Amino acid sequence: MFTHREVIVKEVPIHVVEAGSISKPTVFFIHGWPTCWLEFEGMMNRLAEEYHVIAIDIPGIGNSVVPLQSYSKRNIAEYIRGIMDHMNLYDVTLVGCDAGGQVTYAFLKSFPNRLSRAVIMNVAIPGVDPWNEVKSNPYIWHFAFHNVPELPEILTSGKELPYFSFFYDVLAGKGKRMSDARRKSYVEAYSRLDALKAGFDLYRSFLEDEKDNAASKNVMASTPVLYLRGSDEYTNIEKYLAGFRENGLQNINAKIIENCGHFSAEEQPEQIAMAIREFIHNTLLR
Repeated sequence: MFTHREVIVKEVPIHVVEAGSISKPTVFFIHGWPTCWLEFEGMMNRLAEEYHVIAIDIPGIGNSVVPLQSYSKRNIAEYIRGIMDHMNLYDVTLVGCDAGGQVTYAFLKSFPNRLSRAVIMNVAIPGVDPWNEVKSNPYIWHFAFHNVPELPEILTSGKELPYFSFFYDVLAGKGKRMSDARRKSYVEAYSRLDALKAGFDLYRSFLEDEKDNAASKNVMASTPVLYLRGSDEYTNIEKYLAGFRENGLQNINAKIIENCGHFSAEEQPEQIAMAIREFIHNTLLR
């Protein structure tokens, strides 16, 4: 069902997976850490009859084998824009989970008129309330650890499966468990040392992301945005909406996905696909 191709943006080959008719509106997925494009496989299967669906491996990870010099979310957003331009995509709903959601936010601020819609899933945005509260939460200890140069690679290289599995287990919703096969696929995506580093560099860019987001605070984005969180993340969704609105997202709404933790696309692909369908449909009616 899926077509795999490389799209070269600024001399960097990026692994792109697509399905559905190019003549239909595009839903473009960006994964988080520690996952790859496969995070969205179930959703793509559910949406491909109605939409042109695309997922990528973030440069340096998985089958996008060339790493970037900078993993600031604004820089990654420029490569996403390059893919869209190369493939002539103009009715795009950009969907990002975890770090991919941070890239989606950066894209909205960098190219406020380029998207038809955006979906941000399961993530806090650097510099946007309640970011400081999230950073200070002792359960989010890995933000600081991953920010240390070189040490995370030294300690986790060759031990990616048990290390990643800690997060797959702790962050999943109640009663949810990622399959062994999927865990192995994700570990393989980070098995190269430069891929492992690229994943940690997503965290090492947080300070730069904070600065970029502060600088773009007054850039108004009228693009319709849907913010999704899992019910088992126990998030005060109104705090996040207030932060987004204070930072210029003028048309944002939120939805809680029931019986779901951090890995929403994996845990509840049917609910997420339905939420995206409803979101696109409702924006077309306005």
